[in-house]
Amino acid sequence: MFYYVYVLRSLKDSKLYIGFTSNLRKRVVEHFSGESFATRDRLPFEMICYEAHRNKKDAFARERFFKTGWGRNYLKRVMKNFLD
Repeated sequence: MFYYVYVLRSLKDSKLYIGFTSNLRKRVVEHFSGESFATRDRLPFEMICYEAHRNKKDAFARERFFKTGWGRNYLKRVMKNFLD
């Protein structure tokens, strides 16, 4: 089983949403259709990237990192050309 960390960008306000799940397809559909309370006011979204991890603790730690200032800066540096 894989665990996923994913990054979405709102096309409404250009802000990033970072999440963690064991079922990426289902979770992304929930976000894109407005079923997720956390993101429904910021629709529409686009998938920026995702990572697959074999270990749940590793994936959860990666999500926590991306949600820090250092992690968000890392994402912006790595995806500089895409986010411009």
